[in-house]
Amino acid sequence: MFAIPLGDDGAELTPLAPWQADEFLAHIDRGRDFIGAHVGLPDIVTDLDTARAHLTRYADRAARDAGYLYGIRVDGLLVGGVLFVHFDATGGTAEAGCWIEPGYAGRGLVTRACRAIIDWAIERRGIHRVEWQVSPANTPSIAVARRLGMTKEGVLRENYPYRGKRNDTEIWSVLAPEWRAAKEA
Repeated sequence: MFAIPLGDDGAELTPLAPWQADEFLAHIDRGRDFIGAHVGLPDIVTDLDTARAHLTRYADRAARDAGYLYGIRVDGLLVGGVLFVHFDATGGTAEAGCWIEPGYAGRGLVTRACRAIIDWAIERRGIHRVEWQVSPANTPSIAVARRLGMTKEGVLRENYPYRGKRNDTEIWSVLAPEWRAAKEA
């Protein structure tokens, strides 16, 4: 398996696959409440079967070049993840997302991991637009979007039903020319 270093602090980015369902479930269990504050992943991954099914869905998406899922590891321990929820190389668009365990938040891991996958998508795959959808209450995720050089485009009002409540979604994005200009600066 490959690993992309994310700095000199033992952090790396690795693919996640169905055979890692035990580890993935243990990771979600460690951060279930924190992750679930804004992201539905803990509601989807509740036991070993649902963990395996989720990883299998992304393995199938990767096989179709339609989505990708990566783990963030620190000294080998799975502590978070980044993904392309949607990936359309033909249309040149992708939607990125993330999550992290509470003990690893605030270290820049998500930003570094997102930079790696967005750079790959734009420079290697020809993606023109990378989108970021986030709850207005998820200030750490909004901070990541800003650090990635994304622009807030607007708000979808009460479009996202989550845990019995309708929530707004902010839409942020970065375009390939903006990404390249920021890298050069």
